Amino acid sequence: MLDQVKKLMEMKKQADILKKELESTIIEVSETRGIKLVVNGAQIFQSIDIEEGLLNAGNKNRVQMDLLKNINTAIKRSQQAAANKMKNMPGFNMPGLS
Repeated sequence: MLDQVKKLMEMKKQADILKKELESTIIEVSETRGIKLVVNGAQIFQSIDIEEGLLNAGNKNRVQMDLLKNINTAIKRSQQAAANKMKNMPGFNMPGLS
């Protein structure tokens, strides 16, 4: 029983380290011209930058579609970064994460 408690405490410590590493991992996405997103490895968006020239009524649909594309790419890259970090941490090497 004591062994299991020690293992759980070690896993919690590793999880806390992983969380801090993911929060400090910065991913920038500029898949489309004029839109840049910054997200961290914990999938928290840090910033969205849209060039001034794109912000007019005639471009609304294009900007929305480009923004959506960038968001999806940012989330995917963030998930990949998290999976890679987890894969390299002891106790977190679980099947299906790669």
